[in-house]
Amino acid sequence: MKRVQLTEQLSFSQFIQGYWRLDEWDMRKQDLLTFIMQHLDLGITTVDHADIYGLYQCEAIFGQALALQPELRQQLEIVSKCGIKLPSEKFLTQSIPLYDNSAEHIRASVEQSLKNLHTDYLDTLLLHRPDVLMHADQVAETFSALKQEGKVRHFGVSNYSPQQFDLLQSRLDFKLVTNQVEFNPMNMQTSADGTFEHLQMHRIAPMIWSCLAGGRIFNEDSAKAKRVRAVLTEISKETHAAIDQLIYAFVLKLPCNPMPIIGSGNIERVKSAVAAANINLSNEQWYRIWVASNGHNVP
Repeated sequence: MKRVQLTEQLSFSQFIQGYWRLDEWDMRKQDLLTFIMQHLDLGITTVDHADIYGLYQCEAIFGQALALQPELRQQLEIVSKCGIKLPSEKFLTQSIPLYDNSAEHIRASVEQSLKNLHTDYLDTLLLHRPDVLMHADQVAETFSALKQEGKVRHFGVSNYSPQQFDLLQSRLDFKLVTNQVEFNPMNMQTSADGTFEHLQMHRIAPMIWSCLAGGRIFNEDSAKAKRVRAVLTEISKETHAAIDQLIYAFVLKLPCNPMPIIGSGNIERVKSAVAAANINLSNEQWYRIWVASNGHNVP
């Protein structure tokens, strides 16, 4: 599988295995370990986590499986995220979800993630969402301290606008390695708000979440979903590729070197997604999907 070079010291696999819904997969530890080894065999070495996934449960589930064969840690690039706080047993006094990119919360989240994942370092830590109350200098000091301590090797952001990205980058003396953003035929905002141009300008490869729009493309009854399905079905007949593969190919055609996150715990679906790297959509096919999503031709 193609590797995406983020820095001289760090590369990710072109496809990334996401563990957002791990708590719903109902896997025993040994089954999960087998799944990890299977996607490693496919070349998927990068895994995506966040402290809040599964209401603070998914990292620990993954860590328990990894502990069965700790040497696999050296074959993985573990990405985790922090900055969202959800009302839960962890935050009993909270009445609403909120964002917290304070030094105290970042450090506490990292320490807990390391414990949950049975590792002494994260390859990359992302701030999960922009926090309007974030003090950029304070975040930069915290990042630098965690890097010096060896607890986090690289840093990035998730769902950040170009201006939010540049603000944090301006306070750091090392490079933010990625911006994890949503992009799919049902939500193409990041292709219209300057995000991808900003990333391409700075040669930063984005991680792409929700490539399949959470299944909405396949089952939603909206006019937009029907248009997208119809065009994907047409292109499927032209290319002899499955619709889910065409969606991944649609993402991969972006010129900013995107890394799609696969959210399935079914290894056959993972294999199908990976095969999309061999599909070369024409510009005309790509823009037909664009037109279906937007409901009008290009201006």
